[in-house]
Amino acid sequence: MTTTSTTNLLARLNDLGAPELRRLLVEHLTKRKLGLYWESDAIARDAALNADVVLPQLNAELSHRPEDMAGGTPHRNLIIEGDNYDALRLLKSTHAGRIRVIYIDPPYNTGNKDWVYNDRFVGKNDRWRHSQWLEFLYRRLMLARDLLAPDGVILVSINDENRARLELLMDEVFPGRRQGSFVWKTRSGSNDQTGGRLSVDHEHVLVYGNSGFAFNGDIKDFSQYKNTDNDPRGRWKTGDLSQAKTFLERSNGYYPIKNPDTGVWYPCNPSRVWAFASEANVDDPATLRAKTMEQYIREGKVIFPDTASERVEVWDTKNALLAAIRIGDVPVRPKSKTPLITEELPDLDFWVGKPVGFGRPWFKRHLADLQSEVRPVSSWVRGAVEEETLDEFTVGMTAQRSGTGEHSANEILGFNAFPFPKPASLLRGLLSQASQSSDIILDFFAGSGTTGQAVLELNAEDSGQRRYILCSSTEATAKEPDKNLCRDVCAERMRRVSAGYAGKSGFTVAQGGEFAYLELARVVPADLPFEATSAQAFQLLNLRLTHTAQEFTDASVQRIARSDDCDILLCTQVDGTSIETLAGWATAHGVARIAIYSERPQSLAEVLAARGIDAACYGLYEVLRQGQAGGAA
Repeated sequence: MTTTSTTNLLARLNDLGAPELRRLLVEHLTKRKLGLYWESDAIARDAALNADVVLPQLNAELSHRPEDMAGGTPHRNLIIEGDNYDALRLLKSTHAGRIRVIYIDPPYNTGNKDWVYNDRFVGKNDRWRHSQWLEFLYRRLMLARDLLAPDGVILVSINDENRARLELLMDEVFPGRRQGSFVWKTRSGSNDQTGGRLSVDHEHVLVYGNSGFAFNGDIKDFSQYKNTDNDPRGRWKTGDLSQAKTFLERSNGYYPIKNPDTGVWYPCNPSRVWAFASEANVDDPATLRAKTMEQYIREGKVIFPDTASERVEVWDTKNALLAAIRIGDVPVRPKSKTPLITEELPDLDFWVGKPVGFGRPWFKRHLADLQSEVRPVSSWVRGAVEEETLDEFTVGMTAQRSGTGEHSANEILGFNAFPFPKPASLLRGLLSQASQSSDIILDFFAGSGTTGQAVLELNAEDSGQRRYILCSSTEATAKEPDKNLCRDVCAERMRRVSAGYAGKSGFTVAQGGEFAYLELARVVPADLPFEATSAQAFQLLNLRLTHTAQEFTDASVQRIARSDDCDILLCTQVDGTSIETLAGWATAHGVARIAIYSERPQSLAEVLAARGIDAACYGLYEVLRQGQAGGAA
């Protein structure tokens, strides 16, 4: 219901009868739901929400083609200049279900006039600021959702202030597809943004994936697994018997354990209690989800220290024990040398008169017991200089701080080109885990092009064939009408990066050292026969059929793709010359069939059929409308 109709209804409220009031109440109650609401009726919608068709055209001058790239080779990487809503509408008609990874770093809705909505900056005091931001993202995310492959994923960077709103919006657009989030440490120093002495030094990357998606993880290293004792259960290695809980947090995990063969006792670490419960501390061991410590000992899964070399002490009196504690002559934690027996700990009398071992028991972890051969990815993205804090069971990522890092946009271009660009190390880490070597990766808030650089760096590392699609606007305003962020920052950065990586060992043009620069035009569907150019039609068909861009020539017949011994052609002008070319095409190019797009498909089919040529002919303008607003389904 629109705001206008709601206002009129309120004015008529006293005149409504009981049946109409009852109907309105039922409608209101049944439409209620748990989730995110924002005002979308009282704000101006995207100017792009009309029924026009978006057409691409390649700008050869702004595209990048290395000298060793053969003529006629299609461009696999795309940089699209224009409103990203238009770019997404175009891509929905050409790449639906084809994108494996989408990464975006959208504007953060800080109220500092750092983003433009409907050609004007949105300030902090704008009463519709949050609604405009949500509506702005909602329209774009709805289109992006249809681009993802069945095993695709979208990764979205966001600051702490706006995470809650964005996460609810993502739940609305991608219901049931939330995978989790990464927490990225963005800075090392303090930054008290709240005024409450809380340093905000992290951001988030939300992860929403289709049902077939999983991060790559990392194959576990099995070289440490040996079988030195000829264990019939196979190869094994030692593991920690403790967990990261204190004796106050997990009291039932704090108890001494005994070697049944020697009678030697071992104290528990009060800072890291045992990982398994004791039968002495539970009423019914059968109710436990895991085995007890005693069960593991009976199964030979606990490795006790070697009796031949281990130190064992017996304190006959409590005073002797206290004296040993005071001089630190008690069992200690191996790395930190923290004493495991202190005066403050409970049950101190237990240790009097018992043989106490100074070594530490370990868990015997068999290779056959591994639930997965792949380590999952940790959700914590550490700073580049932060100490390693992960264990052997997870894969960790590191990244430079925000706005810094190796080969940033400002460093590559030599001037302050872009405020707070994401470091390439962050994107490289995310994409290395989210993508395979031949995937297409999309960033429709490309900004300075960091995502494209990360794709090239990954390709250079593993000889991959990943492709990027970067969508960036000009960000021109009334005050800066000549500003073109896409051309002067994003494309220029990728041109310089491509040239740098082209010389690296193992890196070829096919792995990313080129890109097509596409510009967008909007055409009313009824005007397509008059305003759409042959070059635009050629480019759209290439994007749709081959997911690449090719340079257009003046030839009246041009091949777009070959599929199953069939050449797919564009005929830009139906005349005697083009008909002769088409009539001899199959023989000249060694294919069995041809399919042709043209302005006059029926006439062309009849002329070719009269010459004994069976060609599939398709109407050009119907195809141009396909999959876009106002076009055919």
